[in-house]
Amino acid sequence: MYAPMDVEGQEYFIKPMNCPFHIQIYRSRTRSYRDLPIRLAEWGTVYRYERSGVLHGLTRVRGFTQDDAHIFCRPDQVEDEIGRVLDFTLHILRSFGLTDFRAYLATRPEKAVGEPARWEQATEALRRAIEAHGLAYEVDEGGGAFYGPKIDLKIADALGREWQCTTIQFDFNLPERWDLAYVGEDGKEHRPYMVHRALLGSMERFFGVLIEHYGGAFPVWLAPVQAVLIPIADRHLDYCYQVAERLREAGLRVEVNASKERMGAKIRDAQLQKIPYMLVVGDREVKGGNVAVRLRTEENLGAISVDAFIAMAQEAIAEKRSL
Repeated sequence: MYAPMDVEGQEYFIKPMNCPFHIQIYRSRTRSYRDLPIRLAEWGTVYRYERSGVLHGLTRVRGFTQDDAHIFCRPDQVEDEIGRVLDFTLHILRSFGLTDFRAYLATRPEKAVGEPARWEQATEALRRAIEAHGLAYEVDEGGGAFYGPKIDLKIADALGREWQCTTIQFDFNLPERWDLAYVGEDGKEHRPYMVHRALLGSMERFFGVLIEHYGGAFPVWLAPVQAVLIPIADRHLDYCYQVAERLREAGLRVEVNASKERMGAKIRDAQLQKIPYMLVVGDREVKGGNVAVRLRTEENLGAISVDAFIAMAQEAIAEKRSL
């Protein structure tokens, strides 16, 4: 058991990174070249001591959750694996509407472990993957970790500041330290390549960048609450709850504002929360089986049927658009 450390009046204990646990899984039995690649992933909790002066909202914290994964592969599989990871990364970032990012290729520092030939192969595999995907990139000469080259994707926030999110990192240290091996086609033991990858980087930082990117006005598919029903009077509440149930059955995230506030205040509250759809219900809507649709952009679409609203919202969700 490690002794606790005092950091700014708080007790801390040392925790290893997630990598050794995945390595232990790899080492749990003899591996053949036919078994590779082996890809292991988890949502792992990670801690880093950041000085008080650099802590920054969700984007720089001391404890965070990382979409941590490790790929164990043969040398001849490296390029395909890097390409797959980059495909996955770009699909995720673009699905969230994030397109303002830049790639950085970090190369071998002066002090490094691993054979130079392996460094060269790994660095060129990373370079070819970036270029094959048509990404603009900069070379960070000597900026790699001592144990391997890497690709970093940095996303710009609303102020143009870059935040590192995606990392694709080779590691020539841990396979040596842990004596990792696989049995090759020649019947001899060979050292596998090990690649660390985190697509989002950390959930906390990714959400921080995402909130700033959209200014809180998420596209419909991402909005925590997609629609709010606003009754004009208490007598319209029952109908609102009936409609809310229909919307939930259609897969929408919906709330009913049953507060005693005036209708105007309820609409302002929904706009401040940046809820995409405000569905106002009065006598005419109850009688006609409709809802009066207002958008957070203050556009008034008027009364439409509940089915028509469901179709409109589902279309916006399917197309991942704002409204």
